[in-house]
Amino acid sequence: MIAPLAFSIGGLVLLLVAAEIMIRGAVGGSRILKISPHVIGLTVIAFGTSAPELFVSLKAALHGHDGIAIGNVVGSNIANILLMIGTVGVIFPFACGDPALRRDGFVLLGSTIVFVILCHCDVIDRWQGIIMLSVLIGYLAYCYISDRRSCTNDESIHAKEVDEFDNLPDTLPKAALYTIIGLVGVALGAQLLVNGAVDVARLLGVSETVIGITMVALGTSMPELATTVVAAVRRHNDVALGNIIGSNIFNTLGILGVVSIVTPLDIPPEIMHIDIWVMLAVTVVFVAAALGLKTLNRPLAVLFFASYALFTIGQFTDLTALFTS
Repeated sequence: MIAPLAFSIGGLVLLLVAAEIMIRGAVGGSRILKISPHVIGLTVIAFGTSAPELFVSLKAALHGHDGIAIGNVVGSNIANILLMIGTVGVIFPFACGDPALRRDGFVLLGSTIVFVILCHCDVIDRWQGIIMLSVLIGYLAYCYISDRRSCTNDESIHAKEVDEFDNLPDTLPKAALYTIIGLVGVALGAQLLVNGAVDVARLLGVSETVIGITMVALGTSMPELATTVVAAVRRHNDVALGNIIGSNIFNTLGILGVVSIVTPLDIPPEIMHIDIWVMLAVTVVFVAAALGLKTLNRPLAVLFFASYALFTIGQFTDLTALFTS
């Protein structure tokens, strides 16, 4: 038991450190190349903080652990909303009302609904993954074109994202080196985390899906949580909300799209009982609150955090049986 736990913890630490290095390199390179801050937020930051989920899910799927691959995405999306709003919102309530949130919120809701529909097909095939990845690319292209036309980058929900990082590489070779080192580190960290998680699951008699939804998902969501905390502490609440929405869009369309193109994903039957519906319900409530309220206040944050704690406990108890019996 000690060795698998050590591998899991070591993989998690490596993931976090490598993701930070990769993001710094990518943002530094984007600055040097004078890419729009808005596009940086939508692509570099959102992809960078979602890279651990991508590598973990891809690694798991290639080794036949589809439960971890799917559970990681579902669990990460739930954690990104409930845990982040619950943790950060208690300290600094999130201010809503930015016009860009409406567009991004509807895209998140739409991609989540598509994911739920695909799960009912029992398998996410390559052609479905191609469609999901194409939709993501099209969405990013639309955001880029819209950003160029509006010429209001400084007021975008992602524009302040670059300011969250200090000591960025100041030359293109250094930025490229940061990015490559980060990518390699994330890949190695993912391998350690997945191997450790699978061993722990077997020793404890817990299903891989549960491990993916809880421990692996929580671990790979740490980059998003760290970025959100920094943004909220510096009172960039619009950036924090943009991080959550953007990361979940990447998780759903990008990660599942890429992984299913590499290898078709079998949907674990147990995830259809309650987990997929929890993800959908959480997403609906979050998008409705973000679009309909002026502020995501502390009582709502406490409710989100308590819901996440209950959901996590339910994964290891018979709480789910109460809803499926």
